[in-house]
Amino acid sequence: MASFRIGHGYDIHRIVVGRPLVLGGVTFDTDFGLDGHSDADCLTHAICDALLGAAGLPDIGIFFPNTDPQFKNIDSQILLRRVVAELQTRGYAPSNIDATLIAEKPKIYPRLGEIKSALAASTGLSTEAIGLKATTNEGVGDLGRGVAIAAHAVALIEKL
Repeated sequence: MASFRIGHGYDIHRIVVGRPLVLGGVTFDTDFGLDGHSDADCLTHAICDALLGAAGLPDIGIFFPNTDPQFKNIDSQILLRRVVAELQTRGYAPSNIDATLIAEKPKIYPRLGEIKSALAASTGLSTEAIGLKATTNEGVGDLGRGVAIAAHAVALIEKL
């Protein structure tokens, strides 16, 4: 087996009124959130999928199905910690993560440090091992019209 492995993750959720907006474990002060079974944290979900993919494992929908009531409104940082624990049982640990959030609103840049800290706490990585960017979709598609938020993530894991 390779000493290092890489994986990619992607997630998107529609914006809905009346739910908290959680991105990377940080709650934003908005009048909208994301639609989903859990807290719908698309950034954390993309990171989970990147880590699972790097280990050659199925996506988070297999590990944490949206048909299971125990995951209803669950904090996605709990799911991320479980993914890291699953990697460890297989002899791997996260080495670094790089992710991009795509959202027209809210402004994410002022909270990037907070998000990196939350993700570091859940993965065991230093904040320096987590790259995080935010961008818009320049008015194109559902993301550009502000009706959804998405995230891409790449994760490198290493053999323990």
